[in-house]
Amino acid sequence: MALMRSYLFAPGNHPRKLEKVFNCGADAVLIDLEDSVAVSEKTVTRALAVAALQKPRSARGYIRINALDTPWCIDDLAAVVSPWIDGIILPKTESVEQLRFVSAQIAIYEQRLDMAIGKLELLPIVETARGIEAATDIAAADQRIVRLAFGGGDYTNDLNLEWTEDERELAYARARLTHASRIARIQPPIDTVVVQIKDQARFIRSARNGRQMGFSGKLCIHPDQVEPCNQVFSPSEDQILNAIAVVQAFERAEVLGSASIQVDGQFIDYPIVEQARRLLRIAGKI
Repeated sequence: MALMRSYLFAPGNHPRKLEKVFNCGADAVLIDLEDSVAVSEKTVTRALAVAALQKPRSARGYIRINALDTPWCIDDLAAVVSPWIDGIILPKTESVEQLRFVSAQIAIYEQRLDMAIGKLELLPIVETARGIEAATDIAAADQRIVRLAFGGGDYTNDLNLEWTEDERELAYARARLTHASRIARIQPPIDTVVVQIKDQARFIRSARNGRQMGFSGKLCIHPDQVEPCNQVFSPSEDQILNAIAVVQAFERAEVLGSASIQVDGQFIDYPIVEQARRLLRIAGKI
């Protein structure tokens, strides 16, 4: 599976931005029909989003539709499900029933277009208290779900939390999503946006918070956030060299019948070696 670190949002009703967004270095581009699109433009934006994804591109391409409780969601699906997109993003996901309904609707349009049923990914954004508490069920709701995403803006608004720089108020939600993803045996989740688009230091701190909590990538809302995002969610040269040393030393010891050793003062056993091997697998995909 491809390495997915940076997910860059782009408003679907800005053709000039859509022309540039695939050249920003993001692993995935998320064309938005929801929050960044005015009500008056939601209908016409659907065709613009699909047209943008029909052009040659190196990044994966998703479309964020409007939430299921809005008057646009079903028509969004009818307009955008096509062979040219990689997946659908469902905002404000709160239940298994929502996901299964949307998945069934996608399957109807896949069948009409002679696409393989289940081809399109369904990426839920979990961003409310109800959604966080249902995360374990949401993660396992449908085979289209490869990973979850966290929406910190709506989450803090829903609970009337103060979104601080150290993000302690997000720790519970992040932990719920990483645990739910592991239990469902899907990919690690994608972390929330940072709305302070000119504050690179804050973005990097937030990305590191997410990585330390088990997230594998982050939602970005400005092209300037893509490069630091990719850096944070990629192993550093020092980490790679350390992982190589750990794996090589352990494999030599294992041949001699030992499964617990020290490398540069660090105790090494099977769980530590598996972490090192996982890091090297990630590095190999970059």
